[in-house]
Amino acid sequence: MFDEVAHAYDKTNDLLSFGQSHYWRFRLRRAVRPEAGQKILDIAAGTGTSSMALMVPGVKIVAADFSKGMLEEGKKRYPELEFVFADAMKLPFSDNEFDVVTMSFGLRNVSDRNVALKEFLRVLKPAGRLVICEFSHVPGPLGVLYRFYLKNILPKISKLMSKNPAAYDYLSESIMAWPKQAELKKDIEDAGFSVASWKSLTFGVVALHEGVKAN
Repeated sequence: MFDEVAHAYDKTNDLLSFGQSHYWRFRLRRAVRPEAGQKILDIAAGTGTSSMALMVPGVKIVAADFSKGMLEEGKKRYPELEFVFADAMKLPFSDNEFDVVTMSFGLRNVSDRNVALKEFLRVLKPAGRLVICEFSHVPGPLGVLYRFYLKNILPKISKLMSKNPAAYDYLSESIMAWPKQAELKKDIEDAGFSVASWKSLTFGVVALHEGVKAN
């Protein structure tokens, strides 16, 4: 499914999010705080757009994804990045290898997020940080409107904009089935992370979750 939408994926997401995707990448970068000398794993990196948002001089970024189509498109766009085919539940990296592990809008697509979270912990160095940017839950009356948009409007727009509208039907379904912010925070803690926290963005449409691996 993701192989088929790789070419237009980033542009379609920018349009469907009404441009908020740029703001979300900005907030992700601010949370990651990339610094020279760090090694960062961006899992579910897709075409590498999220990875490029973290690029600063002296930082080593590995852009990993399970979609070969996304990786091939990314290699054309950003030859300066290192792209790696990787399963989030069985990462092909050593223990204690990365200073930061980040994942943007990919954890919903993993069949067992708890296994993936433990893998992220494994490959992080002691005191390494996890930063996850993921769709979340909008509370109150705004939440009712948002769910109406997801269920009734987004699929219609995607049929006009995408060659594979089923991919965006899946997007709506996976967002509505996703756990709330506090539940995901608990999952991160249960995986072994300490100092877990979350912050809602755009009224809760998206949440940034963070965790730290103990020394």
